[in-house]
Amino acid sequence: MRYRSCILAAGFLIGVVAFQPGSAASADDGWITLLDSTHKGDWTEVGKANWEMKDGALTADKLDGKDLAYLVSKDSYKDFQIRAEFWVDDAANSGIFIRCDKSDAIDSKICYEVNVFDKRPDPKYGTGAIVDVAKVDPMPKAGGKWNTYEITAKGPHLTVVLNGEKTADVDDSTHASGPIALQYGSGVVKFRKVQIKPL
Repeated sequence: MRYRSCILAAGFLIGVVAFQPGSAASADDGWITLLDSTHKGDWTEVGKANWEMKDGALTADKLDGKDLAYLVSKDSYKDFQIRAEFWVDDAANSGIFIRCDKSDAIDSKICYEVNVFDKRPDPKYGTGAIVDVAKVDPMPKAGGKWNTYEITAKGPHLTVVLNGEKTADVDDSTHASGPIALQYGSGVVKFRKVQIKPL
């Protein structure tokens, strides 16, 4: 009987440890994976690019037509954090659009555009900036390597962190909520993970 009690007690302690916050048994802290290295995810296409899964990343390197192409989320989001891992070449024009007012016609006038555009003619709103809302100086370069964007929108407060360095921190209340969108404009663009966490 004593031996059995010890086993039961040990099992209870193991159960307590397994369910401690932060342990491997806990949930993924509210993060929702929109795409990863194994699947494209469920997006609405606006414009047309040759998106395809290639070597563990969703990749595009060509437009089908003159209009820029976007992958638009099915759901809308108000307050959230985004973690996105992406690779672009030096010539790429891309970005992550957030809180879009509409889902069928995406641009920086109806969304916040967190830019990825190393060769933008006006670098103040190039990579790391929120176009027409938060300038970046000096502009970081994303071309030729894997990068991580961490984007937070909470009320009017917007922050952008690229590879651990804050590039934008601003208050703006133009757009309150809406879908997010991934852009393909030019060059080579790859996304291998995009996650969002509602706040």
